Amino acid sequence: MLTSLRLLDFRCYHRFQWDIPAEGSIIIGDNAQGKTSLLEAVCFLLRLQSPRSSRTAPMIAHDRPGFGISGDLLSQRRKILWGNKDAKLFVNQEQRPDQKSYLTDSFPVVWMGNNDLHFVTQSAENRRKYLDFLGSQWNPLYRQEWSRYRHALKNRNYLLKHKSGDKRQIEAFTILLAEHGEALILLRQSLLALLKPHLTRAYNHLCNSQEDLHLEYKSVLPGNLFTSLQNNWQQDLRYGQTQIGPHRDDIIITLNGQSAQQFASEGQQRSIAIALRLAQSSLLTQETGLNPIHLIDDVFGELDPKRRLALLTYLSSDSQNLITTTHLDWLKDSPIPLPLLDLKNMNH
Repeated sequence: MLTSLRLLDFRCYHRFQWDIPAEGSIIIGDNAQGKTSLLEAVCFLLRLQSPRSSRTAPMIAHDRPGFGISGDLLSQRRKILWGNKDAKLFVNQEQRPDQKSYLTDSFPVVWMGNNDLHFVTQSAENRRKYLDFLGSQWNPLYRQEWSRYRHALKNRNYLLKHKSGDKRQIEAFTILLAEHGEALILLRQSLLALLKPHLTRAYNHLCNSQEDLHLEYKSVLPGNLFTSLQNNWQQDLRYGQTQIGPHRDDIIITLNGQSAQQFASEGQQRSIAIALRLAQSSLLTQETGLNPIHLIDDVFGELDPKRRLALLTYLSSDSQNLITTTHLDWLKDSPIPLPLLDLKNMNH
């Protein structure tokens, strides 16, 4: 669990310090007051990823050269000094040489937000992001293969877009792309197999039902990845980007044999989205032996009392829960014994 958080020039926080209760906290404040930014800072401190932005520049306070985040867990202190051109990562005052080393002994995190509904209703990119964020915490090999695949993809796409490489240069990155892409696909398939029983259990708890919720990995590949990329390279050159590979794959979600995106009700879709996060949490607990920190961004006020109570009873009492909200009316139906952090009267 996280016992303290300190921010310097992060989003709207020029200086901020928070001693975090062991059980967590309910963070209350008006819109645009910085509630979500606190959760984002915790997520970035522990995972070097933001659920709000793929770029770090928006996290830097206006007209500042960079930001700082530090926090204490039970066994370690973590600190990030992030500038426009460089980053320094520390664990217990020891500077880690790279992101891989920094993440090696970090802590698992589960983010829940209203945009999670996009896992079910929107494009494949949302489902891939869900799986990759989980996978990078589940297995260091997943994070390694995912990172190497993205690096090879970026370089291959650059050559394709700018027409700046001959076929041999493109083929060099094609070999890397195929090697790490095939490994990534196998890891994703293994992860989904582990996730399925956790998802079934969470969904049935939320809905008090025995409906058949199913996940299936769908690859766009017609066959061997390297052969497919070779056969497709002229088309890739014409479009200026790689058209096939795990960056285009999808996770198909069905409920009782039908597409959840097309046929599930809004209530069922929302329950599936919540169940995906709860499954993420219980799988990480099983695989890492640690109860993840839950970062829950303004979710409870959007749920009906039945689903709200079901979610609360499913969250592990051993987990630290940091929950944001704009009002406390929903607590009348589902009281949560957590301390309050009221941002309305704070200057930061």
